[in-house]
Amino acid sequence: MAQLYSSVKPTPMLKDELDIVIPTIRNLDFLEMWRPFFEQYHLIIVQDGDPSRTINIPKGFDYELYNRNDINRILGPKASCISFKDSACRCFGYMVSKKKYIYTIDDDCFVAKDPSGKEINALEQHIKNLLTPSTPHFFNTLYDPYGDGADFVRGYPFSMREGAITAVSHGLWLNIPDYDAPTQLVKPLERNSRKIFLSLKSLNDEVICDHMGWGVKTGLPYIWHSKASNPFVNLRKEYNGIFWQEEAIPFFQSLALPKECTSVQQCYMEMAKLVKEKLGKVDPYFTKLADGMVTWIEAWDELNSPDGAEAKAPKGKDE
Repeated sequence: MAQLYSSVKPTPMLKDELDIVIPTIRNLDFLEMWRPFFEQYHLIIVQDGDPSRTINIPKGFDYELYNRNDINRILGPKASCISFKDSACRCFGYMVSKKKYIYTIDDDCFVAKDPSGKEINALEQHIKNLLTPSTPHFFNTLYDPYGDGADFVRGYPFSMREGAITAVSHGLWLNIPDYDAPTQLVKPLERNSRKIFLSLKSLNDEVICDHMGWGVKTGLPYIWHSKASNPFVNLRKEYNGIFWQEEAIPFFQSLALPKECTSVQQCYMEMAKLVKEKLGKVDPYFTKLADGMVTWIEAWDELNSPDGAEAKAPKGKDE
């Protein structure tokens, strides 16, 4: 019996509306594992570390590659707002993307499998999370009422069932947990193997999302986190933060933005002012942070103006 199969791959969700941003200091061999899910999307790769080092990117992917020299050339004096020697350099990828949606992933994150052994398309699940509403104002005990096999439970107000726009979908790690340095040192061999198939709606979302009336989802999907960072290196980096968080968390929990802030940029600038005013007294770091927040918005506005768009000249796959 003869059978005919189509060689045309189905078009994935939001193919032309989504960029994948990847920060890295190493070869991106991990992309081979993600090829079935990422190959048809556009990648923005931000290379940290030595800009003279050539990183290997598997063939067949459509990508832009930026290193520190590119960042300095494109942003000039404002390049200081892009963190160096850590994965927060991904923020430059957010800045240069022209797409409506951005998915970001680290190079030590691998494809996880569901209980049946099937590989999980984490990107597709994130997209589904973003394209369905959040329920930030009232908790639903079946978690995601918009998911398959779920709905709103008895007592859920009908006036709230339209939900809110989902601004962020935040997935979780299997295998190596996201512990701080002291916990890493106490539990060096602990691994997370529990999969809870739900998508929780944050009841205390990011400050700006609260102000704008948007929701944040945390839960599905899972990915396999393959590499534990060095807890002694982390301890040096996190030491001050362990103390600062006792001041910073209450600050953000009580933070209220004025109604005059009607855009994300305005909210972020106002938040920078309050960070400098309230947390600057905790440590000079927060004053520097606030200045960096202002610079980031200024750089974003400049780069995303009609004239600023011409400043980009990344390395591409055909070079």
